[in-house]
Amino acid sequence: MAREEKPYRVYRGGRAKGKVPTVRPARVRTSDEGKGGGVADYHGPGTSTPKRARWGRRIGIALGVLVVLLIVWAVAGWFSLSSGVSDANKRLTPDAKSALAAQSGLLISHSTIVLMLGTDNSALASRAGDMHSDSILLLRTDPSHHRLYYLSVPRDLEVPIPGHGTQKINAAFQIGGTELAIRTIRDFTSLQVNHVIVVNFGDFKELIDALGGIDIDVPKPIRSNRFDCPYSTQARCDKWPGWRFEKGKHHMNGERALIYSRIRENMLDPSETDFTRGARQQAVIDAVTSKLASFGTFVKAPFKGSSYVKPLTTDLSTSQLVELGWVKFRASGSSSVHCRLGGDFGGGGTGAPSEDNPATLAMFLGKSAPQPPTGQFDPGCVIGHPLQ
Repeated sequence: MAREEKPYRVYRGGRAKGKVPTVRPARVRTSDEGKGGGVADYHGPGTSTPKRARWGRRIGIALGVLVVLLIVWAVAGWFSLSSGVSDANKRLTPDAKSALAAQSGLLISHSTIVLMLGTDNSALASRAGDMHSDSILLLRTDPSHHRLYYLSVPRDLEVPIPGHGTQKINAAFQIGGTELAIRTIRDFTSLQVNHVIVVNFGDFKELIDALGGIDIDVPKPIRSNRFDCPYSTQARCDKWPGWRFEKGKHHMNGERALIYSRIRENMLDPSETDFTRGARQQAVIDAVTSKLASFGTFVKAPFKGSSYVKPLTTDLSTSQLVELGWVKFRASGSSSVHCRLGGDFGGGGTGAPSEDNPATLAMFLGKSAPQPPTGQFDPGCVIGHPLQ
């Protein structure tokens, strides 16, 4: 019977107390092993955790804490925004909601058309009841291509208003509120409007201030007529030349952006029309929606979420507004398509719709390539910047 060899231990520099281990320590290879080198020393139990492992654990804990904070921050922002959205939903009448076409699927994955009506009521007592829609803008989302389409409708365009004959299209809001405005736009354009947002430009400045201002690229110098004089005396106002905007990028607070959107006459360019004013309003709305979809707005949401929707009346829910913001965030501004309908405004005042409007509506729906307007009051579309 063969003798069983007992395990043994090699000692260096003398004897050591304790039992002989029954299992040989695992060999730790070194880069020199097999090349004439030896085997790395075994340090035995009690070896401390390597620094790399400790730092990895700390980074993991820090990331976990950051994720939890982001979740808490997002939930707080959601509830703050929901409070304001609930009030905005209550301001929309039930008949206006019933005039809207049902939304197909989620906004982040399905195209939708949003009607944006801008009101800018005069502070004069004689015009306190004037509730015409000062700006009429349709927004179509195309999430699959990360593109947005804008369609500006001239407020002085003469169209049939259901039950009220042919009048300026902006009179529909004055006569029957949001519900009649939706029906008039739907019948005139044959577009199915899924959602509506009514913006009071007078209160819009509060939203812009809550966002910390917006950036507007002014395409050419402007000197307006003497409207909304900032001085208290008539003598001072008579000497005041009007509001000025230099060409280039401007960071505007709410009051400045409101003035920019209200300019009807540019003394430096008499060729400007109401279409130009509509383009300025479109630029302001586009800048606001871009700021709403920014990361900085998300950071402020727990504190200012309800104020973001204070000037709005809408059917959009909190989740739909967030989805719309995400679609806007993903869309490229350089590929956005800006369209306008046209009419015969050669004599000033009201105008009959252009025969080329159906072709522009096809461009707005993405059924044909964008083509720019061929005349001052003609319809058309351009890519990347609002029509002037």
